[in-house]
Amino acid sequence: MALKQYFCFHKTNNRANHTMLHFIKTITAALLGIMTISCQGKAASNTQHDMADNKGKILVAYYSYTGDCKDIADALTKAASADAVEIQPAEEGLDYAADNYAIGSRLISAIRKAPAAAESYPAIKPVNADLDKYDTVIIVTPLWWDNMAAPMQTYLYQNAAKLAGKNIGLIVSSYSSGIADVVKDAHRLIPDGNFTGKPLWINQSNRSRSQSLVTDWVKTRK
Repeated sequence: MALKQYFCFHKTNNRANHTMLHFIKTITAALLGIMTISCQGKAASNTQHDMADNKGKILVAYYSYTGDCKDIADALTKAASADAVEIQPAEEGLDYAADNYAIGSRLISAIRKAPAAAESYPAIKPVNADLDKYDTVIIVTPLWWDNMAAPMQTYLYQNAAKLAGKNIGLIVSSYSSGIADVVKDAHRLIPDGNFTGKPLWINQSNRSRSQSLVTDWVKTRK
C-alpha cells in the first residue's frame, strides 16, 4: 500500500513538474517574442528617425560680391536652420565693379548668346555640398545686368540634374532693377526643379529690413 502510494505520488509529482516545465517554456517563449517585437519596433523607429533627420534638410547656396547676399544668407540659415555653401569664381581678385561692371556685363553677354553651351559659363571653385542630402535648396543671388549673377548661373547649370525634383526657393538682391529675368534664369537652369513660394526681392528700399523680411519669408514656406 505504501509502495503504491509512493508510485502514485511520484507519478503525480512528475506530472506537476511536467506541467510546470511546460508553463515555464510558454512564458519564456512569450517573453522572447515580446522582446523581439520590441527590438524590431525600436529598430524601425530608429530607421524612421534617421529618415526624418535627412528629410526636410535645407541648403542655402549663395554668391556674394558686395557682401549683401552673404548677409541675407546668414539671416536665412538662422531662420530656416539651414546649411550654407558659398559659390566663388575660380579666378580671384577680379574687380567686377570696374569700368561700370564691364566684367559682369561681358560674362552675362556670353551666357545670353549661348545659354546651352557649357563654355558660356565662367569657371567657379569646387563646391563642397552633397546635394543628395537636401530636399530643399534656396538660391541667394545678386542681379547682374537684369540677369542672375554669372557665377551662380554656372553652379546651377552644372548641377541641374542633381537639383531636379528638389524644392527650390529664390532670393534676389538688386539696387532697384526688377528680378523677372533672374526668375526666368532660375527656371531655365533648373527646368525640373519644384519652385515653391514667391521669390523674395531685396532691394535698396527694403535692405535695412532684410533680416525681418527673410524671417517672414521663411515662415510663409513652412
